[in-house]
Amino acid sequence: MFKIVAYGVRENEVPFFKKLNKYNYELKLLPELLTHDNIETAKGMDAVLLRANCGGDATNLAKLKEWGIKYVFTRTIGFNHIDLAAAKANGQLVARVPSYSPNAVADLALTLGLTLQRHVALAAYRSQQQNFQVIPEEFSHEIRDLTVGIIGTGHIGVAEAQSYKALGAKVLGYDIYQSDAAKAVVEFVSQEELLAKSDIISLHVPYIKGENDQFINADLLKLVKPTAILVNTARAEVTNVGDIIAALKAGKLGGFAADVLENEGQFIGKNLEGAKISDEHLQTLIDLYPRVILTPHIGSYTEEALTDMIRISFDNFNEVLTTGTSKNLLNK
Repeated sequence: MFKIVAYGVRENEVPFFKKLNKYNYELKLLPELLTHDNIETAKGMDAVLLRANCGGDATNLAKLKEWGIKYVFTRTIGFNHIDLAAAKANGQLVARVPSYSPNAVADLALTLGLTLQRHVALAAYRSQQQNFQVIPEEFSHEIRDLTVGIIGTGHIGVAEAQSYKALGAKVLGYDIYQSDAAKAVVEFVSQEELLAKSDIISLHVPYIKGENDQFINADLLKLVKPTAILVNTARAEVTNVGDIIAALKAGKLGGFAADVLENEGQFIGKNLEGAKISDEHLQTLIDLYPRVILTPHIGSYTEEALTDMIRISFDNFNEVLTTGTSKNLLNK
C-alpha cells in the first residue's frame, strides 16, 4: 500500500482526508508543518504531502531522498516552499494543486477590503472599548460608488471582481495576460491608472522569486489615494511591508489588510499571546490595528477549497503511480 505522510493537517480536516481517500492510500496525518526538527516523521513513507510554510528546502529534500522518498507534493497553488532545483537534482517529483475553489480567497479578500473601507473594524473596536460615539473617521462611501482595482486577474481575481461588480462597484483590472473571462468583468487599465483611481486595491499575483519581489513599494504607493485600502491575500513577498507601514504612518494609505505575513512560517499556527514578537514589521502592523487587519493565512480555509485540495492531490499521486507522470507536475 502506498504510504503518504501529510503535514499541517488540522483536526477538523482529518475527516475530509479519510472520506476522499478513494485510492486507499495509507495516510499518516500530522498537525505539524514539516521542519528540520520533525523531518524524521517521514521515515518509512513513500511520499509527502505539504502545505504552505512547510520546509521543502534542499536540506529536507536530501533527507527524503536518503530514505527513498521520491514524491514531494503540495496541496497548494503556491510552491515557493519547495526547492524545485534541489528536487530535480535528487530525481524527486513535485506536483501541486493548480487551482481550487477561487471563491475561498476571493470572499476573504472582499470581506477584508469592505471591513476596512466601511470602517467596521474601527467602529467595532471602539464599541468593544465601550465608546459608542460616532466619529468622522467612520464616515464612508457606499459600495456602488467605489472603484476597486484587481491586480492579477486569474481565477481568484475574477471571482472577487464578479462579487464587487454584483454589488455595484466599478472594477478595474491589471494583468499581463488578459483572459476573456476577466475582460467580461473588469476594465483593463495600466497599473499606474489602477493605483491612482482605486478605493480598494486587491492583490492576486503569484510570487515569482527574482521577478516580482516587493513590487508594491514606496514608488507605487506614491500613486495611490491617501484613503485607499490595500488588500494582500497573495504572498507577502510581493509587497515591501516596511514601505506600506511608512505610508500608513504618513497618512498616505488608508488601510492595509493581509492574510499573508513576512516570514510567516515563524508565526502561522502558533499561539503567541503574551509573547514578545521579535519581528519589527509584524509587531508594528499589529499595533496599527484597526487600520491594519491581519488574518493567519485562512484564505483557502473553506470546506469547498479543502475538498478540492485533497481530491486533486490524491489524483496527482494516482496519476503519477499509474502513468508515470501528471499534468500537475512542476518538474517533469
